[in-house]
Amino acid sequence: MKVKNFVLLAGAAGMLAACCASDIVEPADLNNQRAFFAFNSSEISDEARDNLLGQSLYMKNHEDVKIQIAGNCDERGSTEYNLALGARRANAAKSVLVNDGIDAKRISTISYGKERPLVKGTGESVWKWNRNTTTTVK
Repeated sequence: MKVKNFVLLAGAAGMLAACCASDIVEPADLNNQRAFFAFNSSEISDEARDNLLGQSLYMKNHEDVKIQIAGNCDERGSTEYNLALGARRANAAKSVLVNDGIDAKRISTISYGKERPLVKGTGESVWKWNRNTTTTVK
């Protein structure tokens, strides 16, 4: 009877581990890693968090690496508004890394607002790509 309970418990633990498995993947390179944002938001989505935690894993495994996180926006809104939103996005991304144990001194931030679109054009199919943070190694 004890063996049966152990097998059931082990099976339940395996199922729990499988359902809660993380999508965190360490990238091969940090250059041009991007986390994407919803319109008019600097809130970190689950997908963006997983991407940033992968970047954190890379930085933990490469302790000499320093990065810059650039905040970017789509073309809507004023230059001033988008510079502020880009800064909030960059700082939100930095906070994920710092909260995961990366020294804040290894991370600088900058905002480009709407001045450096990833994709040219208009419409949501383009704008969704331009609402991002982009990481580069310094």
